[in-house]
Amino acid sequence: MAARHKIAVFASGDGSNFEAITEACLRGEIDAEVALMICDKPSARVCSRAERLGISSFVFTPADYASKADYEREIAARCEQAGIELICLAGYMRIVGKTLLDAFAGRIVNLHPSLLPAFKGARAIEQALEYGVKVFGATIHYVDESLDGGRIIAQRAVDYHGDDIAEITAAIHAVEHALYIETIKKLLT
Repeated sequence: MAARHKIAVFASGDGSNFEAITEACLRGEIDAEVALMICDKPSARVCSRAERLGISSFVFTPADYASKADYEREIAARCEQAGIELICLAGYMRIVGKTLLDAFAGRIVNLHPSLLPAFKGARAIEQALEYGVKVFGATIHYVDESLDGGRIIAQRAVDYHGDDIAEITAAIHAVEHALYIETIKKLLT
């Protein structure tokens, strides 16, 4: 029985959220298939995860393109060719530009490791630790032209009273995996 929906997951690093989403689809927990993984770093661990899981990938080096619009046109074409309905950014460390936003308007979501609107951008967990917060968390939001500023879809808090970056990162990742799976299911139904 074929999955009803097709999603693409964009990642730049380890790919633990990519794998969690893919496995949830394979288990039937999400009525979808990860039809495409997009990565901007050929050496990223997510690439080997995608290969092991049998997921088609488009791995590119931004410097090989004349402009962001050029590589985003190729990404959009590959997503359209694969029948992608929803793009899920999961540790994709590039700001999505107008070309991709226009092609998939209202169909790109991002996972961010803070309770937005606090601690936007890179190093969100480190920023929160430096600030001394006691409640960390994760946010899933629609992607628009602003940095981590699109409409919030879901959030989940994580209480933490320490200063170990590895511990809080692991705790946030555990929350992210569950929250993203729940949110994707809701968005697709």
